[in-house]
Amino acid sequence: QVQLVESGGGLVQPGGSLRLSCAAPGLIFSSFAMSWYRQAPGKERELVASISSGGGSTKYLDSVKGRFTISRDNAKNTVYLQMNSLKPEDTALYYCNAMRVAGLGPSDYWGQGTQVTVSS
Repeated sequence: QVQLVESGGGLVQPGGSLRLSCAAPGLIFSSFAMSWYRQAPGKERELVASISSGGGSTKYLDSVKGRFTISRDNAKNTVYLQMNSLKPEDTALYYCNAMRVAGLGPSDYWGQGTQVTVSS
């Protein structure tokens, strides 16, 4: 089964920035919309941001609007999440998801998660 490969998490102080990356080797990347989810201990998984297969449309969780930016480079089979002005409440395990919008095959794929911790 295809697995997405994530990187970029870490420990950062409030107000700092991180950029998460998610590579999708083996996929026809343009056939998938991409999303970032996160889950904090004791809380439900929530959708943070999503981007259409061609990169022309994006959506964001209200609490991250103006601070986070999702983007993709289809030539590199990679999606990014630029996170600025980070807050302690952004602390969570962040997951990458690929959702098929064209072609045949499994409907979605998930990354292993990368930890983001925002703390002084």
